[in-house]
Amino acid sequence: MNNRGAGLRPAVPASLQAFFICLALCGSPAIAAVSGTVVNRTADKPQAGAVVGFYKLGQNGPELVDQATCDARGAFTINQNVEGASLIRTAFGGITYTKTLQPGSPTTGITLDVYETSKQPGGAKITKHMLLFEPTGGQMTVSETYLFSNDGKTAWNDASNGTLHFYLPAEAHGKAQATATAPGGMSLEAPLVKTSRPDIFGVDFAIKPGETRIDLNYDVPYAEGSSYQGKIVTRDENTYLIAPNGVTLKGDHLNDLGIEPQSQAHIYGLESAAYKIELSGAVAPAASGAGDAGASDGAPQIEEALPHALGRQTLILGLALGILAVGFAILYRMPAGKEKDERGRG
Repeated sequence: MNNRGAGLRPAVPASLQAFFICLALCGSPAIAAVSGTVVNRTADKPQAGAVVGFYKLGQNGPELVDQATCDARGAFTINQNVEGASLIRTAFGGITYTKTLQPGSPTTGITLDVYETSKQPGGAKITKHMLLFEPTGGQMTVSETYLFSNDGKTAWNDASNGTLHFYLPAEAHGKAQATATAPGGMSLEAPLVKTSRPDIFGVDFAIKPGETRIDLNYDVPYAEGSSYQGKIVTRDENTYLIAPNGVTLKGDHLNDLGIEPQSQAHIYGLESAAYKIELSGAVAPAASGAGDAGASDGAPQIEEALPHALGRQTLILGLALGILAVGFAILYRMPAGKEKDERGRG
C-alpha cells in the first residue's frame, strides 16, 4: 500500500481551490473603467458616434492613452485607471470639450456635454471688459480681460474671423499674446487672426455656453504725461480702465469708481466707445518675455505665446471681484450720500 500511495497526492477540496483562485485575483491590480455619456445639449439627446479620448497629464501636456466610440445611446467605456491628473476629451462641431478627472473622484456615470456650433454670437455677450495699464520706464504693458457669458444652447465659433475682436494700436507692431479659459477648463493659448482692418484683430476661440474668459497682453511705448488712445470694438456691457497703485490716469468720458481696497488700483468706468487718456507714474518692472515691441522687419507679425505677465491674471481676477463688490457701490454712492445728508439735516 505504501508503494501504491507514494505517487499519489491528496485531492484538494473544491472549496479550497475556490479560495486560492479568489486570493490570486485579489492580489492582481484591478483596472477601473472610465465610463459615461456624451450629451448634445443643443438637441437634448445623446451624441452617438462621438470619440472620447482618455489623456494623462504629463510634462509635455495631455498624452493620449486610450479612446472609445460612443454607442447609439451616447455611452462610452474606457478601461483605464485614473492615476494622477488626467482628463477625457471629445471633439464636436470643430470644438474640443474636456472634463478633468481628479484621483479619488468618481470615474463612472460621467456626463460630457457638447453643443452645436454657430458663426453667430447667439446668447454670447461680454459682461465685463477690463483694461489694465502698467507703465514701466519707456514701455507700457496693456492687459485686457474679457468676461463672456453665453446663456444660449449653441457655441459661437468663427475660426476664420475670430469671435472676440479687439483694437491693437499700431505702436504694438502687430504683436499680442492671448490666452482663453473655457467653462470649467484650463487656460490655453489662443491664436489670433487678422481682419480686414489693420488695427483690429480677432481671437480664434469658441465661446461655449457658460462663462468664458479671454486675456490679452501687448506692449506699447510710454512717455509720462503723453496721451494714449484706443477703441472699444466689441459690444461690452461694462468697460473699465484700471490704473495700478502708483499710476495716475485721467481723461474724458470716465466715471471714477474709486479705489479697489486690496490692490489699491484705481478703477474708472468708460462711458464711450473710445478713450484718450494721460498717465503718469510707473509700476515695478515686470519680468520680460514679450520681446521688443519695436523690433519689426516692416511687416506686422502676429505672435501667439503664453502671456509674459501671468501674474497679472490674479490681479485682474481680484479687480473683477473688486468691481463687483466695491465699484458699483461707489457708482451709486452719491444718491445714498445725499439721502443721508438730508436725513441728518432733518
